[in-house]
Amino acid sequence: MKLTLSGLGQREAWEKAGIELPAYDAAAIAAYTADNPRWVHFGIGNIFRIFPGTIADDLIASGDLKSGITCVETFDFEVVEKIYRPYDNLALCVTLLKDGTSQKRVIGSLSEAIAARKEDSAARERLNQIFSDPSLQMVSFTITEKGYALRNAAGEYFSFVKEDIESGLACAGSAMALVAALLFERYKAGRAPLALVSMDNVSHNGEKLRNAVIEIAGAWKERNLVPEEFISYISDESVISFPWTMIDKITPRPSESVQEMLGDLGVEDMEIVITDKKTYIAPFVNAEKPQYLVVEDSFPNGRPPFEKAGVYMTDRDTVNASERMKVTVCLNPLHTALAPYGCVLGYTRFSDVMKDPEMLKLVEKVGPVEGMAVVKDPGILSPKAFIEECINDRFPNEYISDTPQRIAVDTSQMVGIRFGETIKEYVKRDGNAEKLTGIPLAIAGWLRYLLALDEEGKPFELSPDPMNDELQAILKDVELGKPETYQGQLKPVLANANIFGIDLYEAGIGELIEKMFVQEIEGPGAVRRTLQKYLG
Repeated sequence: MKLTLSGLGQREAWEKAGIELPAYDAAAIAAYTADNPRWVHFGIGNIFRIFPGTIADDLIASGDLKSGITCVETFDFEVVEKIYRPYDNLALCVTLLKDGTSQKRVIGSLSEAIAARKEDSAARERLNQIFSDPSLQMVSFTITEKGYALRNAAGEYFSFVKEDIESGLACAGSAMALVAALLFERYKAGRAPLALVSMDNVSHNGEKLRNAVIEIAGAWKERNLVPEEFISYISDESVISFPWTMIDKITPRPSESVQEMLGDLGVEDMEIVITDKKTYIAPFVNAEKPQYLVVEDSFPNGRPPFEKAGVYMTDRDTVNASERMKVTVCLNPLHTALAPYGCVLGYTRFSDVMKDPEMLKLVEKVGPVEGMAVVKDPGILSPKAFIEECINDRFPNEYISDTPQRIAVDTSQMVGIRFGETIKEYVKRDGNAEKLTGIPLAIAGWLRYLLALDEEGKPFELSPDPMNDELQAILKDVELGKPETYQGQLKPVLANANIFGIDLYEAGIGELIEKMFVQEIEGPGAVRRTLQKYLG
């Protein structure tokens, strides 16, 4: 069986293999979409195909959506060339259940794929045509947080952004510049309304998208490349809206075991591709079953009936509360508490971390006890049910090939929101955060991890983090097995509100974290003993 439009003609073989096929004519939908664009998406990797892609697939199958998605890639063009075009824009989505079984379906909602190379005039002309069409209702994004960044740590434009600004609209190559240029095409074609919807796992994602697009356009205005009226057009959220969203679905890299399973079922050409830009992608996508998408209902040109596909449509405050619930209490802090310890304790599978008795006690302390005491209930999702699903169903799923090493990436950039917000809530409520034990222990574990030595003193490689070098330099004289080598080196770190969102000494837990850290460097086995001491 081949994952192509002609290959789907072997319907009986696909059904025998337990793979569900589109309940509609994918080719006809693609033809209709070409003339009647409704939905464009930027960033067409794994989570897009198995989440927004399946939402569209469900709505097309039910008759609630007549057109598919126009898929645009601005970063890794091999994705279009190797994953979309050879497979007629079809995708095989595999949901991995905790009992070891899987649900498999082919989606046909990805109607067109465009590799938006700046030098490809035909691709640009096609995008100009789509954005000029008043029927276009929304443009969505899964381009990661970096996709919205215009400036480096020094506050200077990245070179590619500077080039886009200086070269002008016709040569725009980066996602934000290209979107701004395409909005100008829409402005010239009649100023039709449109919603630009970030679906990235970023706080206040709609705001970040809006700021980036308007900044690019403003820089062009200063060079007299666009008129002031265009700035007014994209700044009016009753015309060009930037809804906020909260998205959640664990979607790891394509799994070799899934590739093998599909091959055994008779599906051909399912090889995993690693592109030159280190994108891990395949004709199939594997992910967990739970998924959440909460969207601010602000679509000035109309929208598909997303609520029929399980999307929560609501107001901005509720989206913000849902995002804060997930990021500061119910999911992300649990990941950040467990991942560094998982690395130190020698685990390479996150599901195995969840089998460790001390890790389970730690996650229960950080989330259900300490975090839940101050969480704000968004109303549409139950924090209690959400966190219980993470701990009891999602994290222990051994068929999701996630690792503590992946989760530990960029921890220094995350502790401020994932732990700092809860710490600040305790200070606001009690005057200090001295009632906390689990969160201080999680922070101590991250600092112990930075020694890059496991529980037995063997070296391991730290996951990428922009502060690794700086923090390791601070700890360079601290030796495992010699707690006396700790001479307060962490004080400037723990007092750094830029890292944690608050001075941890002013919060009343700085000294406790130092004490825990010292106990964890006493020698081999000290991490386990410290966890047992504080968690009982």
